[in-house]
Amino acid sequence: MQRPAELHVLFEGYVGEHTAATVAFIRDGDARIVWDPGMVPSPDVILDPLERLGVAPHDVTDVILSHHHPDHTMHAGLFPAARVHDHWAWYRGDLWVTRPAEGFAVSPNVTLRETPGHTPQCVTVLVGTAEAVVALTHLWWASEGPPEDPFATDPAALHAGRALVLELADRILPGHGAMFRPGPDTPR
Repeated sequence: MQRPAELHVLFEGYVGEHTAATVAFIRDGDARIVWDPGMVPSPDVILDPLERLGVAPHDVTDVILSHHHPDHTMHAGLFPAARVHDHWAWYRGDLWVTRPAEGFAVSPNVTLRETPGHTPQCVTVLVGTAEAVVALTHLWWASEGPPEDPFATDPAALHAGRALVLELADRILPGHGAMFRPGPDTPR
């Protein structure tokens, strides 16, 4: 039996005068997964923490994109050997494998869920760790929300996705902030 996945936040994102994505690394069995390698001050803020974890760019097996905005995709090319996952397929080199994201198991403890709202193509990643089920998602930008995503293409779907994630996850890693434990003040 495999041990649960390890989750490491490589870079904590933010929104303001400058914008950066939260970037995470998941080790699950033989899988080495990077989530949302987007806009950050420098590629080194992604690569240096990976190196400290003993992971080189060519070791990364999978990259998962929460959605296709540049602030979440800009550095996907740092990992040329990886399968790149989005809402409807995975890609590697010149291979395009169409599949729905809903329920797709990237590895034994890492599953994709379709959670439109911010964009029609948003995907949430559920990671089973020893401590918790963590949702890596853009349904929230940070722990405080915003309560209403000003760029949401489908606010009703966003709120439905939040309800689903709050049923499934113990912790949330949002698109532009620190991991948090949802509570009564978490925007629904």
